[in-house]
Amino acid sequence: IARESHGRVRLGTIGRSNEGRPLRLASVGRGRTRLLFVTQQHGDEPLGTPAAVRALWALGVPNTAWHRWLRDRVTLDVVVQANPDGAVRDQRYNHDPTATGEFAEPGVGYDINRFHNPLTPIEDNPVPESRAVLRHWHATHPRVVIDYHMQGRYLQPDGRETTASMLWPTSPLAPAAAVTSSRRLAVHNYDAATRAGANVSRYPGGDYEGIARNAYGILGSASLLVELSDLPADQVELQIRTAYASMMATARGAADGSLWRADPARADTIAERGPALPGSPSTMHRADAA
Repeated sequence: IARESHGRVRLGTIGRSNEGRPLRLASVGRGRTRLLFVTQQHGDEPLGTPAAVRALWALGVPNTAWHRWLRDRVTLDVVVQANPDGAVRDQRYNHDPTATGEFAEPGVGYDINRFHNPLTPIEDNPVPESRAVLRHWHATHPRVVIDYHMQGRYLQPDGRETTASMLWPTSPLAPAAAVTSSRRLAVHNYDAATRAGANVSRYPGGDYEGIARNAYGILGSASLLVELSDLPADQVELQIRTAYASMMATARGAADGSLWRADPARADTIAERGPALPGSPSTMHRADAA
């Protein structure tokens, strides 16, 4: 993609994993409004990553007047596969056999998405992958942060199967302005995902400040969690398209300002996620994914 874009998609790293793998960053655009997408903090939740690759191609390779207009207005950074050590093992955690304490699996590693706490000095954070994302945030101050995950299988209140869930910051430490902008972001993404064919619910997440969704809201960004349901193989393409639609709509909305015109009150109309789908083998595995 970087080659085909003639340099419009720029490649770099924001650090290295605990095992020394590069934490890859891909960037497109040079506009004043900065966006940050993070994929695969949990190594066994992969589908945000191919969606991000598609979005980078779609925004960086074509060079029409519209694409140049958008790239003049936004800068999109994507942390592509934030947990490469977990990804190669198909596991939730990073790889750190010395991991101890809360949000760790002894002998396995740390849950990266519990270590973005903005109240903890970065140098005291034991998770290199989280430290790298935090440092990148402080270096760039993105207006928008979206974190892409996967969940188990659940039913909608109307009996349909949930295919995606979303949630904005719920920590009481998040400033009201950031929560409002995050709710606008959620509504904008809800509409885009629904148009792409998704059945979207509200994710039942907690208020712990170390979760990226909360942490970057506390820091002042419009912050959103997007969870793709772990559907059968014949529906994987739908899930990738859902995340891709979210990414593209966010970039367009940030460029033309429509992202900030969504009614934040509509976020409350997003249906709460229903019960687990009976017999789903992944439900217990991903029940508290983010």
